[in-house]
Amino acid sequence: MSAKVELLEEVQDIVAPKKKLDVNYFLSVLLAMVFVAIFAFPKIYITQQIYYKSRDIAKLKVEYETLKEENKLISASVESIKFKNQILDTLF
Repeated sequence: MSAKVELLEEVQDIVAPKKKLDVNYFLSVLLAMVFVAIFAFPKIYITQQIYYKSRDIAKLKVEYETLKEENKLISASVESIKFKNQILDTLF
């Protein structure tokens, strides 16, 4: 039985030799991962910064529109008060 196993192991080594990972392969994979990370992380960072800035701009725009409407209401109220004062001053 052991002769058959030894023969099969020898044939398997010849047909499909075991490949061992060496240091050069490890370094090349590590270098490729670093290279991809160098190009991927700045894009992610810039995309996030653009998102946050656009969110802040949208918030400020909503506040600006609200203040414009409030200014219109206050201006109308001031005009109404001025008109009443002018009419009341002419009557008395």
